[in-house]
Amino acid sequence: MLEPSQTATASPLVRRYSMEEFLALQAPPQGGHYELIAGVLYMVPPPAWPHNLAASRLIVAFALYAAAHPDGCTLFVPATPIWTPADTYLVPDLFLISAERLRGMGSERITSADLVVEILSPSTAVYDRTAKADTYAALGAAELWLVDLDAHAIERRQLAGKVFRDAGTFRGAQPVESAAFPGLVVVPDDVFR
Repeated sequence: MLEPSQTATASPLVRRYSMEEFLALQAPPQGGHYELIAGVLYMVPPPAWPHNLAASRLIVAFALYAAAHPDGCTLFVPATPIWTPADTYLVPDLFLISAERLRGMGSERITSADLVVEILSPSTAVYDRTAKADTYAALGAAELWLVDLDAHAIERRQLAGKVFRDAGTFRGAQPVESAAFPGLVVVPDDVFR
């Protein structure tokens, strides 16, 4: 059973933070990081070994794809935020942005992505599936992959209007292919082996 301090939690004061207040916060004392969604502060605990291993394997697969398509996309890895200047700051596990979208953003900040990947740890699964996924949709992310460590599955969601729609759950040797980046294929068994 997880201790309360080991799960993603919203601000106990349930108040809105400005971006300036958020950026001035000290790191959580037990590790992890903070995220901000519409001014609401969330504490995200540090990932465990299975999360880091899955992230490493996905980064390799995505990096190979990005290297093969250098004019088509850019890969961003942990600690690169997607944020708005007013009140939202998220740190995905990894994400890809098309060259076209990246050019349109300028160089100040990344405000959305074409494909976002979140690896569901037991402590963050509910947060990643709900508040964080809804925020990515509101920011216009075209596609979201939820990598479920417990189920050994990758759930793919596609943006339809302002919400994500289920685009399949993939397990075992069943490959998942990105809709946003044709040819980017990941086999769940390779992630969870």
